[in-house]
Amino acid sequence: MKLVRYGEPGAERPGMIDADGTLRDLSTKVADINGDVLGENSLDRLRAIDPAMLPEVEGDPRIGPCVGDIGKFLCIGLNYSDHAAETGAAIPKHPILFFKANSAIVGANDDVVMPRGSTHTDWEVELGVVIGMECKYATLETALDHVAGYCIVNDVSERHFQTQLTGQWTKGKSCDTFGPTGPWLVTKDEIGDVQNLAMSLDVNGKRMQTGNTNTMIFTVAEIIEHLSQLMTLHPGDVISTGTPPGVGMGIKPEPVYLKEGDVMALEIEGLGTQRQRVRADA
Repeated sequence: MKLVRYGEPGAERPGMIDADGTLRDLSTKVADINGDVLGENSLDRLRAIDPAMLPEVEGDPRIGPCVGDIGKFLCIGLNYSDHAAETGAAIPKHPILFFKANSAIVGANDDVVMPRGSTHTDWEVELGVVIGMECKYATLETALDHVAGYCIVNDVSERHFQTQLTGQWTKGKSCDTFGPTGPWLVTKDEIGDVQNLAMSLDVNGKRMQTGNTNTMIFTVAEIIEHLSQLMTLHPGDVISTGTPPGVGMGIKPEPVYLKEGDVMALEIEGLGTQRQRVRADA
C-alpha cells in the first residue's frame, strides 16, 4: 500500500496510490497520514478499502511530505561502508545519531533552498523508516515489528555549516527545505528485503550516487534496536538511515556542490522517485 499526502503546504490531504498509479482521496476515511493511523490495525483497515471506491484526484497536485506531524526526525551518519571509505572516516562502532529539524521537512518535489551564505550544499539519497508502533527496548527480532513503512529522504547537507561552525552536525542538516520526504509511504508488506534495495541520485542528469542498502554498516533492525535503548520511538517518527557513496563532498580531486538551478533526481527501488530544483534564498 502506498500512502500519500497531497495539496498545498500546511493543507495536505491524505491519499492512496492505486495499482494503476492513480491518486485516490482518503480524506473520508482518515484525517491525515500521521502517527494516529500508522499502527498495524489502522493500516489493515486502510488495506481493506477498495481503491476504486475512493474519489480520483483530478489534475496534478503538489505531493507533500508522506507523513504528517512527524515527531522526531532522526538521522544516522556514516552508515554505508563504501560512503565511509570515500570520506576517509573510520567505521563507527555504534550508529552515529543526529537530528534534523522538523522545519526542514518538505515534499519530495519541492524546491531545495540554499540558505544565505551557503557554498557547500550537498546531496544524500537515503532510506527513510517510518515508525508505526511505539518502540522501547526493542530486540533485533522485534525491531521491524514497529515499522509502518519506508520512504525516500534526501538528507540535504550544508557541509561548511556542518563541519566548520563549531558544534553538532545538526547545524548543516537542518536548514529550511533540507529534508524532502516521500513521495509516498510504502507499507513494509510491499518491501521484500529492506536490506537489498537499489538506490540512486542524479544531478542535472548525471549519475552521482549508486548504491544498495545491502552495504549498510548497521541494518534497519540494528538501528531501531539501538535507538530504542536510548529513547522511546513513537508512531510517526522518521529515521533516515544513511547514504551510499557519491556525495559531492567526496568527489576527487575537488568536491562539487550544488548551485542555483541544479536539479536532483532520487530513486529507491520500490519507493518511487523525488525531483528537486535548487534555488538560492533571497
